[in-house]
Amino acid sequence: MSDEKKLGGLIAGSGRIVAFTGAGISAESGIPTYRGEGGVWHKYDPNVYANINCFLKDPTYYWNYYREVRYPLLKKARPNDAHLALARLEGEGKLSAVITQNVDGLHQEAGSRRVIELHGTTRRIYCMSCGVDYSMDGIFEMLKEKNPPTCTSCGGMLRPAVVFFGEQLPQGALNEAVEEARSCDLMLAIGSSLVVHPAASLPVYAKEGGARLAIINKGETPLDAIADLKIDDAAGAVLPAAL
Repeated sequence: MSDEKKLGGLIAGSGRIVAFTGAGISAESGIPTYRGEGGVWHKYDPNVYANINCFLKDPTYYWNYYREVRYPLLKKARPNDAHLALARLEGEGKLSAVITQNVDGLHQEAGSRRVIELHGTTRRIYCMSCGVDYSMDGIFEMLKEKNPPTCTSCGGMLRPAVVFFGEQLPQGALNEAVEEARSCDLMLAIGSSLVVHPAASLPVYAKEGGARLAIINKGETPLDAIADLKIDDAAGAVLPAAL
């Protein structure tokens, strides 16, 4: 039996599925991973471009990266077949939630409604002083005139609604993700190397709760040994075939 048919059987026999997604699913939409081959952090030092202390000291580094790299990638990226397959599963009442480490908003664009964003989102920018929200397009236009951009209402510092290095994951989102992991009967771990904690512990919580675990990822993960099914392939090909 093919891996796709095995995965299809696991999905068919489950009533409460949770998907846990990492950078690999977005890589299929043209957004580079961070740590893998050709990843973003090989070119941009995360201790400078993604560290909260560096950002607060001099946000120009981040906003240069946003203007030159992040914004153009996000504007071009579209949900791929894996994103769409998960949205379809939710629409059929099989998928309870998508828990994601990604900050690109592609799950929501694909139609997923219950998305738990552990690391926040780059699609929202807000003023740290007065809380006014700004769109990606609005910030990009502001960056043509001024770096760093500042709040047009109060002059305060603007920041993306992401979790920088040096910041804690939002406790509410993490608690929600743990609850979903412990109550599902099948977890699909997709496109994640499962090395970044505490998020990488979620599949373990699922197994401890009695769920089955299917890992779809190019390359090995530390949790392959406890998976009921491991598929070393791109999710964009595997998920639609399984459905």
